[in-house]
Amino acid sequence: MADFDSMTRYVSPVNPAIFPHLTLVLLGIGIFFTAWFFVYEVTSTKLSRDIKKELLLSLVASIFSGFGILFLLLTVGIYV
Repeated sequence: MADFDSMTRYVSPVNPAIFPHLTLVLLGIGIFFTAWFFVYEVTSTKLSRDIKKELLLSLVASIFSGFGILFLLLTVGIYV
């Protein structure tokens, strides 16, 4: 069995001091793409919509918003 003294401590790849900054940046980008998607859906007609653009905008918005919420949870001390 391994000794505890020989083990190395786990270090996070992201410095916890920048969690609030990552939260603001990622959520800001997510809100931007969400608003773009909403404006695209409202202003385009049924015949002029492109499913590829809709899927791409919604995917990018959800990825950035998801990681933004993850870092928001980490910022307030909810370690998931």
